[in-house]
Amino acid sequence: MDLGLTGRTVIVTGASGGIGREIARGFAAEGADVVLTYHRSQEGAERLAKEIDGRSLVAPYALDDDGSAQGLVETVLEWSGRVDVLVNNAVHWGAAEPEPDLPFEAVSDERWQKMIRANVEGTLRLSRAVVPPMRERGWGRMVHISSSIAVDGMPGGEYYGAAKAALHGFSRSAAFGLGKAGDILSNVVMPGFTRTETNIEMVEQAGGHYSALAPIGRLLDAAEVAGAVVYLGSAANTGITGQAIKVTGGA
Repeated sequence: MDLGLTGRTVIVTGASGGIGREIARGFAAEGADVVLTYHRSQEGAERLAKEIDGRSLVAPYALDDDGSAQGLVETVLEWSGRVDVLVNNAVHWGAAEPEPDLPFEAVSDERWQKMIRANVEGTLRLSRAVVPPMRERGWGRMVHISSSIAVDGMPGGEYYGAAKAALHGFSRSAAFGLGKAGDILSNVVMPGFTRTETNIEMVEQAGGHYSALAPIGRLLDAAEVAGAVVYLGSAANTGITGQAIKVTGGA
């Protein structure tokens, strides 16, 4: 199937590791020009740029920096003159990842507020910044990477789940506003616990539990999640918009 991505410019935030790496690889394999953003791991993003086929740009981006989104879009427009696809994959954990044993009411105000603000405001800020060039061309795709935690829940995931759930409401309404401006679609993808290059230790510890919850009896790997993201962000997707889609192996 021709996904109609050749020559299109795709921004993948958080592309230096985890699922983001495979999303970037997937778009590049379809002939897209891929912008690989990073927050801390510039080395990882530059290494990925050398690994993938095709044209790519490595650029810094920080969810918690108010000016970062506009700066990124300006850099991309100078580089390619267009923004066709945005994949909001970057995540801001705050001080650390969720702590299952810490009651959510014991989390400091600074920590939970930073997580909510960075993840929600940062993602919406970048989404707003890419819309003008999409409206100008009358074509665009936005895919927001959420988490099954947003609908299934997890001890310690209260604030992360809240931040990700906010993307669902935004994307649903944005689909209506954008659809009137042309072929511009917005969707959410919810991965479950996914096998990546960066979570091998976690997979060894907890993979069996999550595999048992899936009808297929195993974890998905990052490339399988990326396949769904690439399709939703492609020209082959002509009618799926405003949806929040689980990619969890059925769990």
